[in-house]
Amino acid sequence: FQQDYFTDENRVLKKDPQQDYHLEYAMENSTHTILAFSRELHTCDTNDKSITESTVRVIWAYHHKDMGEAGQNYHGSNRGTKSLRLLNPEKAEVSSASLPYFDLTNKDVPIPDKDTTYWCQMFKIPVQHEKHHVTKVEPLIQKGHENLVHHILLYQCSSNLNDSVLDYGHECYHPNMPDSFFTCETVIFAWAIGGEGFTYPPHVGLSIGTAADPQFVLMEVHYDNPSYTEGLIDNSGLRLFYTPDLRKYDAGVIEAGLWVSLFHNIPPGMPEFVSEGHCTLECLEEALGAERPSGIHVFAVLLHAHLAGRAIRMRHFRNGEEQKLLAYDDEFDFNFQEFQYLEEERTILPGDNLITECHYSTVDRIRMTWGGLSTRNEMCLSYLLYYPRINLTRCASIPDIMEQLQFIGVKEIYRPVRQTWPFIIKSPKQYKNLSFMDAMNKFKWSRSEGLSYNELVLKLPVNVRCSKTDNAEWSFQGMTALPPEIERPYKTEQVICSSSSCLSCSLFVTLLFFVHITASTIGNIGPFVQ
Repeated sequence: FQQDYFTDENRVLKKDPQQDYHLEYAMENSTHTILAFSRELHTCDTNDKSITESTVRVIWAYHHKDMGEAGQNYHGSNRGTKSLRLLNPEKAEVSSASLPYFDLTNKDVPIPDKDTTYWCQMFKIPVQHEKHHVTKVEPLIQKGHENLVHHILLYQCSSNLNDSVLDYGHECYHPNMPDSFFTCETVIFAWAIGGEGFTYPPHVGLSIGTAADPQFVLMEVHYDNPSYTEGLIDNSGLRLFYTPDLRKYDAGVIEAGLWVSLFHNIPPGMPEFVSEGHCTLECLEEALGAERPSGIHVFAVLLHAHLAGRAIRMRHFRNGEEQKLLAYDDEFDFNFQEFQYLEEERTILPGDNLITECHYSTVDRIRMTWGGLSTRNEMCLSYLLYYPRINLTRCASIPDIMEQLQFIGVKEIYRPVRQTWPFIIKSPKQYKNLSFMDAMNKFKWSRSEGLSYNELVLKLPVNVRCSKTDNAEWSFQGMTALPPEIERPYKTEQVICSSSSCLSCSLFVTLLFFVHITASTIGNIGPFVQ
């Protein structure tokens, strides 16, 4: 039998007086037990969690003996958890079995025994004598390295390169990194840990084979090795399926949010701290106005942060009015990051504003958290998949640093800044000759100081990043803009409930619980625990 239970802070199972889960069917044989059940998205039961477009952590457990009068038996090691997006719209899966494909994989890359490594390898797209469309991309993660490979980015590089750049890989962002790597600025695909393959909609594809398409690409793989394991060798990468049957539109990717830098920082001991990255109306006005005045259409979004991330929202404004959230994940899981298909494509017009809003928790940290490449550093990014492709690859911002320094009492820094990076402080005396990183860590942060600092940084002027392909820039790149005046925090739509039932929750979700067990452990799976 199946019943609706919940658990309290002491992990004690209790039968829910409001039974909201309904068994659709059940099946059991010598090897498998299958349960399918449904419930409303919003049950208005205080013992239930609402099911939204955010990540849902599904917890499962079972025992091989049936539930008796004494209650549920302890599951022992028969338990697990998985992060899912139950409401991620399903896309019709087009069989890729008959499609040609090519692999972009690292070859025996030695992973250093250090916390974070970014490895870059140049590849040449197989020569196509006419235009083709990539319709699907799958990660090829070496078995056993599922937690080692944190994310993979694929960049388009300059078309002026030659095959000599293909001979070797190198650590990314390293002083000795080959010059050719610096020509690779345009993100054309992104995958992150926990994500599966991505299939483009039937009317959109990633174009290859023409002069405007990528000929050389750089694959950046982020390896996360917090245990400093020695002797690791990796061969992970991507598989791209393509077809000569062209779709109507070429896909593009825009990287939006906070430019990754030390200017993005989060005080320690904060249960919540909010950072914002701005894709400004000035950048979108210039780029879209010149390239696509009728707008572009976003069909999927990947929201990206690191270990301190708790929630991410992509907010959309037009003429000062806030639109429905473009994408969000209020239950962000660092180990589960993938493109979210939008239920309805969203048009972005010249003059719109996009804000990537990231929520962090640093309650377990005693030093500042800095924007940076390590998973112990932070990011606040959104990758927008859209069509038709235009010449805009990055639409981001950096907050002004001087007012951040003034907040902790810095009065003067040594100049020129380029020779004293990252900012050597001249006065006052308690910070003299410290870098601004050391000074920020020396400051005695309290929660009230952290809240005041958060209010300050959200209102600071921002430096605009507005980039084209091949390291070119729109004219607004590097200019200063003021963030729009918006309502903070974002207010979610409230679900209206009556005393006994939900008035506005007609949607149901059907869940399938599937367990593979041996013949000797057949038994009742027991109650469903939310």
